Amino acid sequence: MMKNLLIAACILVVSACNISSKKEQENAKNVKVELQTAKGNIILQLSDETPLHRDNFIKLVNQKYFDGILFHRVINGFGIQSGDPDSKNAQPGEALGNGGPGYTIPAEINTKLFHKRGALNAARDNNPDRASAGSQFFIVQGKVQNDSTLNKAETRINGWLAEHAFVNDPANKAIRDSLISALKEEDGTKLMQWADLVYKGGKTYTNYDSYQIPEEHRAVYKEIGGAPHLDQNYTVFGEVLEGMDIVDQIAAMEVDSLDRPVEDVKIITARIIK
Repeated sequence: MMKNLLIAACILVVSACNISSKKEQENAKNVKVELQTAKGNIILQLSDETPLHRDNFIKLVNQKYFDGILFHRVINGFGIQSGDPDSKNAQPGEALGNGGPGYTIPAEINTKLFHKRGALNAARDNNPDRASAGSQFFIVQGKVQNDSTLNKAETRINGWLAEHAFVNDPANKAIRDSLISALKEEDGTKLMQWADLVYKGGKTYTNYDSYQIPEEHRAVYKEIGGAPHLDQNYTVFGEVLEGMDIVDQIAAMEVDSLDRPVEDVKIITARIIK
């Protein structure tokens, strides 16, 4: 009798856990995040096509991780970047962009998601897995494109895809290992050396699937603009629903030689909204 009661209790616990897990999964879908800034508010829609990035962003927002962080890199006509915790209380002129939570997120590059105006993507370094930075993100402003600029972007995309395939070819394991080592050591000289080797190797590498920008994406780029050369190389994990005028304001600010706004613009607070 006791044994049956224990089994029943275990079943109830497992069922409750499954229900809880399902509820958590449902709650994580269709999530919107509001970034409150001194210039105004930006509302982001997180993509359910990229659950690892979505869930990580939700976790950081709930931890108040982004509160007080600056938009530390701004390029008018390209976009705005934030998410570096080292930017909190940073001194004027201080170089930023290397901070994070101490982990990366596996790439979730999706052919459905592209770098149209308002796209939210994850920043990253030149790691051969294209893993995303743990907290740094970029909102695309971009420019309106035409067939000529889109064709050039397509060539650039395929150049990066060739480099990615080259460095991950088992025959080039020594190059890959050396590149990873340079990244871990943050050795700029070695990093440039190995990155240049990967670039040259990609120039003649052909064992990869080439990419063509879909016609429906081309139509969007021609109408509202974006940064098509980033497609298939960075993870897009959401988009701006409201506040692109605020993105444009921040992008148009005066910057120093490091593309950091002379006047600090911080995320006052980030919160999940229903």
